[in-house]
Amino acid sequence: MVELEKRLKEYRDLLSGICCPERKVNIQTLEKVVRLAMEIAREGREGKKIGTIFVVSDSDETLRHSSPLILDPLYGHSNDKKDIDDPNLRETIKELSLLDGAFIVSDKGVFISACRYINASSVGITLPLGLGARHMAAASITKHTNAVAVVVSESSMVRVFDNGEIIGEIIPELWMLRHYTSHVTQGYEEHTDDEVAVISKSR
Repeated sequence: MVELEKRLKEYRDLLSGICCPERKVNIQTLEKVVRLAMEIAREGREGKKIGTIFVVSDSDETLRHSSPLILDPLYGHSNDKKDIDDPNLRETIKELSLLDGAFIVSDKGVFISACRYINASSVGITLPLGLGARHMAAASITKHTNAVAVVVSESSMVRVFDNGEIIGEIIPELWMLRHYTSHVTQGYEEHTDDEVAVISKSR
């Protein structure tokens, strides 16, 4: 238990550059979503790497800028069963990550919807070459709402978007760092521990 608490504190310290008070989002919820994203990036599912999007906070506006791709698998379940702190939900989310679309997460950490198509405008948004539709959707929704988006890439990278741009990147496996060029612009800070590297915009 002591080792777990120590590890969580290390992650919290590493994420502090991304999950800063200036963001219009519940910091504790964002931290939990980022940790879940890191687990998905590391573990994959059914033996393969997967990608997904979590859109955190400003959920009413996010729902207005998105639509269901399929019948929502989270619809009709009580909020206590959709809380990010529920270990059963975490495993469910990992399974649902195999499906297309974004997860919408409330400021309180409740998963409101899954498999959402983001249809916010991408006009005026420029992303680095090599980042595809998933990253464009994350940039677009954060440009038109007060939400923050967390993207898990099939390359095992985790990126955090706010106001239409990348504000942080997490490299869950340090061996990847040697082959990586940051997409965070306008100056950044890099923090590492034994397992994780976090790159975030300088404050």
